[in-house]
Amino acid sequence: MKVMAQMAMVMNLDKCIGCHTCSVTCKQAWTNRTGTEYVWFNNVETRPGQGYPRTYEDQERWQGGWTLNKRGRLQLKAGGRLKNLATIFASPKQPSIDDYYEPWTYDYENLTSAPLQEHTPVARPQSLLSGEPMSIRWSANWDDDLAGGPELAPSDPVLAKISEQIKLEFEQTFMFYLPRICEHCLNPSCAASCPSGAIYKRTEDGIVLVDQDRCRGWRKCITGCPYKKVYFNHRTGKAEKCTFCFPRIEVGLPTVCSETCVGRLRYLGLVLYDADRVLEAASVTDEKELLDAQRRVLLDPNDPAVVAAAEAEGIPRDWIEAAQRSPVWKLISTYRVALPLHPEYRTMPMVWYIPPLSPVVDAVAKTGEDGEDRRNLFAAIDALRIPVEYLAELFTAGDTAPVTDVLRKLAAMRSYMRDLAMGRDGDASIPESVGMSEHTMREMYRLLAIAKYEERYVIPAAHAEQAHGLEELATECSLDYEGGPGMGGSGPFGEGSGPGFASPIAVENFHVLQARQTSGTVADPATRKAKVNLLNWDGKGAPEGLFPPAAGEEDES
Repeated sequence: MKVMAQMAMVMNLDKCIGCHTCSVTCKQAWTNRTGTEYVWFNNVETRPGQGYPRTYEDQERWQGGWTLNKRGRLQLKAGGRLKNLATIFASPKQPSIDDYYEPWTYDYENLTSAPLQEHTPVARPQSLLSGEPMSIRWSANWDDDLAGGPELAPSDPVLAKISEQIKLEFEQTFMFYLPRICEHCLNPSCAASCPSGAIYKRTEDGIVLVDQDRCRGWRKCITGCPYKKVYFNHRTGKAEKCTFCFPRIEVGLPTVCSETCVGRLRYLGLVLYDADRVLEAASVTDEKELLDAQRRVLLDPNDPAVVAAAEAEGIPRDWIEAAQRSPVWKLISTYRVALPLHPEYRTMPMVWYIPPLSPVVDAVAKTGEDGEDRRNLFAAIDALRIPVEYLAELFTAGDTAPVTDVLRKLAAMRSYMRDLAMGRDGDASIPESVGMSEHTMREMYRLLAIAKYEERYVIPAAHAEQAHGLEELATECSLDYEGGPGMGGSGPFGEGSGPGFASPIAVENFHVLQARQTSGTVADPATRKAKVNLLNWDGKGAPEGLFPPAAGEEDES
């Protein structure tokens, strides 16, 4: 048994309101640079829908993830090593810019510089790739709230696996939001696809990163990732992906998307797993057994044998204690209400989801019955096969039984807690009907409904003795070079940090953006004066640029 630690996330889809705050804050923190205009490390999709990039779940087309060969061994769906090398100079099995969207801005200058005329001038959309006027036809959030309308639903790869009757009825019965980030898988196919070995999984916390110095822009990782969460920066010629906000994680802070989530639907925590079981679990023949196989890979942090093995592997004691308090472990293995996204890809994702119950409650309430009553809810879950089948295609490789079990637990929790909220005694038969005790159900309710900040985010900070190694890893990830992922080429915490940063451009017109695309500096125009950088000041004397030059002195800036 080789015990390793993994930072993981669980999202409660019942609480997502589709506000996209997580997407916007992630965009501002990590992908607000040239070459990444179309890149969304975090995006929120409406389901049913095509997703982003369009139809990314159609692995017959995109060839992402793993499959079992004739000998029952794991193999990249895009092909083995020989095929990978034979096609190294051409990787056509990946989305085009049209499947993402052609980034654009508006020619705002025309509004202010146009001559007096009879008609009001307009700001036409201009392509940030070609600089030419364009017609906007798609974006990362184009089908928001459409719930698989008749024009878009036929393109949903998940919906295509379900019967025709369900396709026709689905639009009227079900809709939910699905936030997505990189899954930071235990068995990442993106890393296995990279000919340069630029994608690596950190041993101390399992976060998957791209070494920008080693990346050669082969783009095999984009093909290999079944979730299409690796992007190509056309400006730098490098691959980029979600970093799980590792600079924040290392100091015990949650990711930006978690910190700013309005619905408080994200949970972050450490889990312990047996690295020796990963290959066996990912190679299970029956896809419907992959869920249980992945759950078995995760180890009970309260087991004395696991604790001893973790300490033997050098995992710090406070990390083990954090794993014991982890909300992720509780939701996945104790309460068993969290499910992985597309386990059939065999990457063993570590971002899990609690399926939504709200549509079931709404459907019961519309009939005039009590939507919170346990008997009504249980009957509705059994009857409304449409949403359960769709959720099963997303989270359990088509097996409806685990999804139904989760929904029954959530329904039982609502019914049980409503009695307590109304001043009545709790009915012990309700949690017993779903295999839970009253105490466990109350604990689950607290975590899902009213958990405090420190209960939702249990993140052990990196140790001082690991600082040098982590610093080297950060350097390998090249976060301080021009165009590095999320850093604006300025420093380890954004465009406003690090040496020699230029003034950030908050509001840009089309011409400024176009100039910045082709400039050799971080931000144009280069004549802008640099701001005072107190982060690099050693405390001695006056920092450069803090005071205006004395009379007779030249302003070198």
